[in-house]
Amino acid sequence: MNVPVEWLQRIENTALAVTIRQSMWLYPGIEIVHIVGIVLLVGGAFLFDFRLLGFSKKIPVSELARHVLPWSRGGLALVVPSGVLLFSTNAEALGNDPTFWLKLVLIAIAGINVAVFHRITFRSPSAWKAETTPLGAKAAALCSILVWLATIACGRLLAY
Repeated sequence: MNVPVEWLQRIENTALAVTIRQSMWLYPGIEIVHIVGIVLLVGGAFLFDFRLLGFSKKIPVSELARHVLPWSRGGLALVVPSGVLLFSTNAEALGNDPTFWLKLVLIAIAGINVAVFHRITFRSPSAWKAETTPLGAKAAALCSILVWLATIACGRLLAY
């Protein structure tokens, strides 16, 4: 994707981006917040996804959702702003990197998957029997796991 270089340079040269880049502690601190957010977001999602795929069948889906999905939402609340801040420090290089754009597309796919799952498939999880998870829920879980693994891989590739 071709993003205007001037726009990316403007982001990268903001006072906040320069301060973060020049600080000995700020960039690593934001990176730690980003990683903790990823752990919370993806960790909670994976626990839920594995339950949908048939693991830990004794735990009701609705109970597990009530316990782990708020952690995932909290992780998202950490990942988004920290990711924006990290992007701002290296906007020109990232904005022209196909891996970065692939990562954003994968995040969008994950978001669509979650929205469809919660609006359609997960409307009445209490009606599910412990042994029978609907095929649509299993497909959403598998999609979630694969997309988040690919997103994490893209993030790691961007670091090198």
